[in-house]
Amino acid sequence: MKILQLNVWMGKVEGELQRFLEQSDYDIICMQEVMYSADRELQLSRMCFDLSRIIKAAKMPYSYYSPNFGIDFSGGTMEIGNVILSRIPITEKHSEFIHGHYVPNTMFGESPANNLNIQTVKLENGLTVVNHHGFWRPQPLGDEDTVEAFAKVGKIVGKLQGPLVLCGDLNIIHEAPAMRSLDFLRDLTDEHKIKTTLSGLKFNGPVPCDHIMVNDRVQVNHFAVLDALASDHLPVEAEIELSC
Repeated sequence: MKILQLNVWMGKVEGELQRFLEQSDYDIICMQEVMYSADRELQLSRMCFDLSRIIKAAKMPYSYYSPNFGIDFSGGTMEIGNVILSRIPITEKHSEFIHGHYVPNTMFGESPANNLNIQTVKLENGLTVVNHHGFWRPQPLGDEDTVEAFAKVGKIVGKLQGPLVLCGDLNIIHEAPAMRSLDFLRDLTDEHKIKTTLSGLKFNGPVPCDHIMVNDRVQVNHFAVLDALASDHLPVEAEIELSC
């Protein structure tokens, strides 16, 4: 199975993101900062590469979207959240907030960035996929609030059974104290000594904040960070198979 992790930066780099997805052949895609509107889809699709266009470009039959917050938009509502796309049927799905709660009419400037949910799906083949956009602080080592947030993530993920993969823009590097809550997983970003997962379109520097992590029930055959300017983050991919 081929897996993609990508923070899509609210679909701002429309053409490049569309071409990247149309040319891809992933089985599972985990994304953050995905824009969606149930009642103003047409208007939103003219502004950015939104959820409906992402699903169409990626040619994925199954999807699970979880919003972090909503914003009043053109007489309706648009949302920003996480999505898991899959070619394999989803048999179970769950989402819960590890910090904050869903706010339907957030005003820009009120810093909604840390209203954060964690998504979990189980696929028909037995794999559990976790998708999370991590607690943000300006420094990639995080702080005490980051540690508290990731302690909740570790508690949720630690209870899951069977083969598991966790993807996300976790907003921290492997050396951050908060990551110790996930030390029961292999961090492929760290194992492969990735120097950065930022594309330079917005931020630059040695910040490998996007992670794909697996437990001991998953065999990893390939891992790479791709040089594709589809977002302010670089696409991260892995090819895995389930261990017996």
